[in-house]
Parts: sequence; structure tokens; C-alpha cells
Amino acid sequence: MIGYLSGTVKAIRKNYIILATDYVGYKVFVIPQLSLTSEVGKKLSLYIHTHVREDQLALYGFTSTAELEFFELLLTVSGVGPKLALSVMSLADLAMIKSGIVNEDPAVFTKVSGIGRKTAERLIVELKDKISEDLGGKEEDLRELSKAHADVLDVLLALGYSRSEARQALAEIPKNLSSSEERIREALRLLAKQ
Repeated sequence: MIGYLSGTVKAIRKNYIILATDYVGYKVFVIPQLSLTSEVGKKLSLYIHTHVREDQLALYGFTSTAELEFFELLLTVSGVGPKLALSVMSLADLAMIKSGIVNEDPAVFTKVSGIGRKTAERLIVELKDKISEDLGGKEEDLRELSKAHADVLDVLLALGYSRSEARQALAEIPKNLSSSEERIREALRLLAKQ
């Protein structure tokens, strides 16, 4: 199984990139945020989940082991395959997705095409205890971060930014900013640079 790839980006598409290592180009499915920040000709290293079915072999790439482990955790939920898990991970950064689980908020996940209320609730039920163990008592911090995240997202959408632009800005906001006002100011500063 392939677990890690490092090479040069040869092509970028909406949901995958072609990563060339020596003389082989690998098609690696990635979240849209990674597609947006990658550049053709630049070096990129990814942790890989190799998904094998009898009729297909697919690679899913992540920039950190934490993302890879969470992706594989999503795959343990009945009814969630790799494409659906990747769509869930495209919602926001890892902390925000985990906060949706900790806060038991199915509305966060029903925004993903292919996830209805029942699947969202099953995802929360099956993952809440596992996420809580990983957090080691930091659930309250995650709840506060989730509220601040929702406030910033609402403001950016109201100002006319697209959901993907808003998500990308939110992913780049430093975690040490606590108030919604500071986070909104920083998000606007980041979006003005684009």
C-alpha cells in the first residue's frame, strides 16, 4: 500500500492532482482547499490513504497525519465511503469538523451532498466518543471555536464571498484569535490579499 508520496505537482483539477515522483504520475484525490493552494511545478508531500476495491485503486492525499487519521476514522462509519469522507473533510478545517461532532450538530454535515439527516446523526453517534477521547477534555475549547467559526462564516457569506473562499480564509486564521471580531478582521485581511 502507498502511504506517502513526495513529488512535483504536474496537473491540478477540482478534486484531484497529478503528483509526479521520478517517472510516475499519481492521480491523488484531495480536498478542494488543497487544489486551490497547490501550484503546478511546485513540490508537494502527501500522506496517502490507498483505497482498494475489486474494480478500482484510488489514492487520497492529505498534508498531515492528523487529516489522514480523521479521514480513515470517517471511513469506519457505516454508509460513508472515501468520496463522501473527502466531501466531509472539505467542509472546513479539522477542528471545525470535530466541533460539529462534539456539539452534536447534524446541520453541519447535511450541507454535504449525499449526507441526509440520518447519516449525519449516525456519523455523530459513531464518532463522538472517539473524538472526545482524542481531545482529552478540550471539548469546551472546541465548542467556543465552533461558535466563533460560525459567526465568521455567516459574516463572510453576507459580504458576498463564496463558501469556498470563506472556508479557505477560515483555515488560515491563527487559532490564538479568540473573539469573533478579531477572526472576522483577520479573514477579511486574508481575503483582500487574494
